[in-house]
Amino acid sequence: MRDNDRARDADGRAVLRADCGNCFGLCCVALTLTRSADFAVDKDAGTPCGNLQDDFRCGIHTRLRTEGFAGCTVYDCFGAGQKVSAETFGGRDWRTAPESARQMFQVFPIVRQLHELLWYLTEAASLAPARSLHGEIRRTLEETERLTRLDAGAFADLDVAAHRDGVAALLARTSELVRATAPRKKRRSHRGADLIGARLRGADLRGADLRGAYLIAADLAGADLRLADLIGADFRDADLSGADLTGALFLTQSQLNAARGNAATRLPSTLTRPAHWEK
Repeated sequence: MRDNDRARDADGRAVLRADCGNCFGLCCVALTLTRSADFAVDKDAGTPCGNLQDDFRCGIHTRLRTEGFAGCTVYDCFGAGQKVSAETFGGRDWRTAPESARQMFQVFPIVRQLHELLWYLTEAASLAPARSLHGEIRRTLEETERLTRLDAGAFADLDVAAHRDGVAALLARTSELVRATAPRKKRRSHRGADLIGARLRGADLRGADLRGAYLIAADLAGADLRLADLIGADFRDADLSGADLTGALFLTQSQLNAARGNAATRLPSTLTRPAHWEK
């Protein structure tokens, strides 16, 4: 493991990173694809993508964007693929054990949701300004981890939406404590705001609440997003060139992969600069 990889996984999120080599290509089979700017074809859930090879690898992995599958480069299972493949189903793949296929494809998106929550909770547990909530955060993290290890049949009875709502409320309280350390006049709420194509170049957004904001194609070049809550923000085609995202709350690799940036974009140590960004 390289030094920068060790740094990224120092907080214990190594298991929340996709390991496609130990997955049965679940995202290439279980999910629905709709022909669009993100996907070159329509595909029903449960039907293997035509690019999926016998070894469960993508036949056009290095050419996904040029072949019209940019959406595949954005998607992140947060490590759910390898857990469902190796643990939930004990290494039995859907090709050699077709009787398990339908259940496997139903379980995968549920575990994916839980793993995304684990990503956020792990971050929350590391945030010093939210230390008063750390006990509750750790208990919730442990319970979420327990749910990911249910027997395959038990997922059908799991109310994942209710669990997600509870976690969301806890993360919102965490966010308030952390963002309170930003300059008061900067802590504006843009929760769920329509900021599509907004001109925010160089904007001081420290401590802003951008939860669920639509920042599609927004110009955020040079913007200061430190301590901003970015959970669920839509960064598709947003320009993050030169933006400062260090210390941004609840940012994911998937959000970065959907955006545009360059070598001057400052990122949290837990995330990686996307390969398609400008040098």
